[in-house]
Amino acid sequence: MLFEEPRDTKLPHDLSPLGMFLAADWVVKGVMVALALASLATWTILLVKGFEVSGAKWRARSGVKRLAGAESLQAAIGDERNAARWRGPVGTLARAAAQEWRRSGKLSAEGVKERVAMALGRIEANAARSLNRGTGILATVGSIAPFVGLFGTVWGIMNSFIGISEANTTNLAVVAPGIAEALLATAIGLVAAIPAVVVYNVFARAIAGYRAILSDASALVMQHLSRDLERQEASRRGAMPLAEAAE
Repeated sequence: MLFEEPRDTKLPHDLSPLGMFLAADWVVKGVMVALALASLATWTILLVKGFEVSGAKWRARSGVKRLAGAESLQAAIGDERNAARWRGPVGTLARAAAQEWRRSGKLSAEGVKERVAMALGRIEANAARSLNRGTGILATVGSIAPFVGLFGTVWGIMNSFIGISEANTTNLAVVAPGIAEALLATAIGLVAAIPAVVVYNVFARAIAGYRAILSDASALVMQHLSRDLERQEASRRGAMPLAEAAE
């Protein structure tokens, strides 16, 4: 005979996903485990971040409604007890504007508006940055998982060809298990990458919508502040003739 018979004891007969994993080379096993952990991280971020984003958007919308229905900035904030209960970035925006107004005292209205606008911009950026935490992992998984799976595939196919060379046979029974193990690594890479990309895009749109809500809230805060400053200036002008008449 030209070729020796393949040694069946070295060939994995179980071609189920678990059987192929157990029979795979240690490098391919490491690739599969890493991709499985990446997929687990994706679904964990989806659950945790989904609740976080939903809650943040609900609080932001409630804050916008509160600002839109108020007659003034102080009326929206309320007393100290209600101000403390108003949680979320929108409440922080309103309190920051009121605090800067109080600290500015009798300074010019334009200066007050400029400082408040800078403070609101920082609060918006910090809120969006806080909500973006964790989404970078999704982008990383979505971009590198296919290549990690491809590395496992290349390594597994290389081992298959080495097995063919050592067994001196081209029997499909020798080639098939190694190629199947290699292709399983690619499949796991795609399973990890595709959901990560989809979830990342969903969160990117949701966070963009959240930032738009905060922008609306900042605009409402600035409108209330502008009206309140003009009312204050009008009351000062109305009080001046009375003071001059008293003199």
